[in-house]
Amino acid sequence: MKKLVSLVLVLALAFTAASVAFADEMSAEDLSKLLAGDDSLVDLIDEARVEGELVVYGSCEEPYVAAAANHFAEITGLKVSYQRLSTGEVQGKIAEENHNPSADVWFGGTTDPYNESAKNGFLMAYEAVNARNLTADTYRDADGYWYGIYKGILGFMVNTDELARMNLEAPKGWNDLLDEKYKGLIWLSNPNTAGTAKLVINTMVQMLGHDQAMEYFVKLDKNIEQYTKSGSGPSKNVGTGECVIGIGFLHDGITQILKGYNNIGLIIPEEGTSYEVGATAIFDGCAHEAAAKLWIEYALSPECVELADDAESFQFLVLKNAHQPAAVEPFGLDPENVINYDFEDAKANTTKYVADFFTALGEAADARFKTE
Repeated sequence: MKKLVSLVLVLALAFTAASVAFADEMSAEDLSKLLAGDDSLVDLIDEARVEGELVVYGSCEEPYVAAAANHFAEITGLKVSYQRLSTGEVQGKIAEENHNPSADVWFGGTTDPYNESAKNGFLMAYEAVNARNLTADTYRDADGYWYGIYKGILGFMVNTDELARMNLEAPKGWNDLLDEKYKGLIWLSNPNTAGTAKLVINTMVQMLGHDQAMEYFVKLDKNIEQYTKSGSGPSKNVGTGECVIGIGFLHDGITQILKGYNNIGLIIPEEGTSYEVGATAIFDGCAHEAAAKLWIEYALSPECVELADDAESFQFLVLKNAHQPAAVEPFGLDPENVINYDFEDAKANTTKYVADFFTALGEAADARFKTE
């Protein structure tokens, strides 16, 4: 008999606790076969159940975080708490907590903040059994500090009704965004709070070179109306027309289209674009290490990633044994039509590039940069 624990507040934060009790709890052997196809996780499952709980910070959209956390609680019997935070918020929080994190694992969000956190010693390496499910080594950290669960393409989302009303053509590529006719129409996220914006900065550095990229952002800034706190912020406002051109991940645009906003167009920049790898990782010094490791195994299994399709998350999955979200197919996006993104350069230099971005903008870095 399943018993859901009611929603609770923890330290006045919007935490949700999910715990499920079973009259007949799944055996460790059966759970291991469900997650890994064999008995390789039995000892880890037993250790996690002794710990009894897990705390998750999720940086993908909240419906997916909630679905993943609740299902993990259901199949393991652990008490699971979660909080949705942007990648920049998580990165700042674990740095401030300095190896005494209030959560155990990080779930979702682009890997540049993960790489920075790993570089600074705030993630724990773990060699996951289910890493064998990944379609390529590109989708994991070589030392096991993070593992990819999905891939998202960077591009533009446009409100076709508003563009038609203003008698404007949609931008075809990055250079088009600099045209003064788009002044006040473009939204991007804040690189201090959103991994999406960090990826945009790294992408332009890798495509144009450092100095030209900074010059590009100075010019682009003249057309930016708002820098949102979250990477998905622009996409959520395109359908309503508040934002006419949003820079972000195209799967976020698909989510809005499937919510009924048929006035959204999706654009892959003609000069080329990059992609995110949405990741999961363990925080160094976490209180529930065995449960955290079990979460990684779960996150690298169809039990977790196939929840995305029903949770308004339509990224491309990077596991060989998982089915792609059916909702993505009609949009015809090619997940391989991207640049060869240099993760090592991003890992070594993202912090510097973000600082250089704000230095280049100077006084232009104003109240348009949202943190709430």
